[in-house]
Amino acid sequence: MPTKSFHRTDRVSAQLRRELGTLVREAVAEHGLPSVSVSDVEVTRDMAHAKVFVTALQPERAVEAMKGLKAVAHEIRFRLARAIKLRHVPELHFHYDDSVDRGERIDQLLRDLPDVGGDDTPK
Repeated sequence: MPTKSFHRTDRVSAQLRRELGTLVREAVAEHGLPSVSVSDVEVTRDMAHAKVFVTALQPERAVEAMKGLKAVAHEIRFRLARAIKLRHVPELHFHYDDSVDRGERIDQLLRDLPDVGGDDTPK
């Protein structure tokens, strides 16, 4: 029997990512939190827990944003339960996704490197 390449947890993760994108944006505006966006959602196999990865538009305010999101996680989960049809809505655990920040830092470091003669012609 062929194995499914697209598991239910993957489908649920994708649906949660779409819904949470909107709900988190609304919660940020409502509670005056620093602006963040949902970058990924990972659901456990038993679908009891979901890791919600977010990136901050102002990395220097990431700690403040995460603290605020964790404080309103219950409210966001309640709204999520009304927005999607799942028997059990996973508990939300917010995590900061620093991959964008690291990428920008690497890009900046590469731009700051001295140019060492870019052409490959021997002299």
